[in-house]
Amino acid sequence: MRPLAVIGNVNVDLILGPADPWPTPGTEIMVDYDELRVGGSAGNAALTWQALGVDFQIAANIGNDQFGEWLRQGFSAYAQSWPVAPMGTTLSVGITHPNGERTFFTTRGHIGALDWPEVTAMLDVERLKGGVAILCGSFLTDALVLHYDELFDWADANDIQIALDTGWPIDGWTEANREKARKWLSRCHLALFNEVETTRLADSTDPHEAAQRLKALMPAGAIVVVKRGPEGALAVGPDDRLFSVKAPLVPVADTIGAGDVFNAAFLAAMAKGQTLIASLGAGVRVASMAISTVPRRYDAEDLQSAPQETP
Repeated sequence: MRPLAVIGNVNVDLILGPADPWPTPGTEIMVDYDELRVGGSAGNAALTWQALGVDFQIAANIGNDQFGEWLRQGFSAYAQSWPVAPMGTTLSVGITHPNGERTFFTTRGHIGALDWPEVTAMLDVERLKGGVAILCGSFLTDALVLHYDELFDWADANDIQIALDTGWPIDGWTEANREKARKWLSRCHLALFNEVETTRLADSTDPHEAAQRLKALMPAGAIVVVKRGPEGALAVGPDDRLFSVKAPLVPVADTIGAGDVFNAAFLAAMAKGQTLIASLGAGVRVASMAISTVPRRYDAEDLQSAPQETP
């Protein structure tokens, strides 16, 4: 199996809901569900790999408060070398809605302080050679972004492919943010975006066309994956062939982090040598189980079976 790593944002998620209707300012409502859990794109991916029994490395940081120590305990040995930023831990409050969608309120916190020298100190590069590292939270990890060119050079020098999931920019897909993401994609071998991110970044309303536009920005042999929620997922492969899989119909309990769960399962399947279409199916199945179970369940068996290819 090819080695895997995740680099980026780990924070605390407080999930509340469902909230319907949205409360009037100055009032209070009661909700049926709450959960305090590890969050952030990198955190969600790492938890999924842990649950699936997949070996991996992680480079992240924590804040200098009780939440920071709580995050470290949640990752046990994986987090022993995480640096402590001189500020509070990033907290994201997610309000769920009856249709499964959510609204986030997030503090800036510690994740912007994660820096490139800290990342290299946490990763065993010899063990990661020939593998894949997913880069998460690009619009939140401010200090690390300043060294992305060094990160990409390091990856190229050590035969490490970079998968990119930038997340949603705080100020939206402005032209400046599009330009940043396009530059990053020019150095990445895999792109893992949701449908709205893909179409906004590519400036196209059609997800198939948008995926092909993004692939044209990337090195030869790159793969672009578009996560489509209840519609499943599609991908443009190294040879420009288009693949897609449908998602199973499941009762939706909580969609927060669904794309991160997909990322982890997809990359795990690819690392095990499965085909692109099989890996798409693994991502969709694992994510579908995660969003439909409370507490969340991840079934390693979902990494195995291969769905039929669809045009």
